[in-house]
Amino acid sequence: MVSPYAAILLSMQVAVVATALGLPAAMGVAWVLARRRFPGKALLAALVSAPLVLPPVVTGLVLLRVFGRTGPFGAWLDALGVPVVFSWLGAMVAALVVGFPLFVLTLRAAFETVDPRYEDVSRTLGVPPAATWRRITLPLAGPGVLAAISLAFARALGEFGATAVLAGNTEGRTRTIALAVYTLLETPDGEGRIRLLVGASMVLSLGALAAFEVLVRRQRRRLELDDA
Repeated sequence: MVSPYAAILLSMQVAVVATALGLPAAMGVAWVLARRRFPGKALLAALVSAPLVLPPVVTGLVLLRVFGRTGPFGAWLDALGVPVVFSWLGAMVAALVVGFPLFVLTLRAAFETVDPRYEDVSRTLGVPPAATWRRITLPLAGPGVLAAISLAFARALGEFGATAVLAGNTEGRTRTIALAVYTLLETPDGEGRIRLLVGASMVLSLGALAAFEVLVRRQRRRLELDDA
């Protein structure tokens, strides 16, 4: 039995947790790419962006190899009693990995809009780098950061291919909106539930994308005022 409401709730939980856990790492990687020059920077950027261009099923297969019971992380996590494959955690990991490139790309663009001279002035006044980042860089990049969160949430919400491979399609545990719709396509009386799931998906995703657009415009207006 496919429960649309369980799938909607599970998708929202997976997207929220994946976005929240991915934010610190994405901010760190994005800031390094935006502000630092080092050997291998192009390779790092390519690796981060890889899930964006790889077929989601391929990404899921790679994650299955990494987090499976014989994988480098899977064996260790399984010994701790935290299995990833065919679990809610697997759905969250798949959503996080597939959405991570959009997170980093949007955050990088946000950090690159911040004039580094503000940070230089702060440091010359004796403010520690961490405090400079927290008081200067982050507030100036604020709308872009929120836009990145909105975009990453929308991508995590619609994840399908990697989730199906890594987490499976178990009712109440890993069956997200996309997987529920796929399952109901083969059910003779599933049309009404499909419409409910599609409607919920469109409302949630378009709402997140609308927030992204508003925040991007706000960031653009702020930059225009700074240049004036």
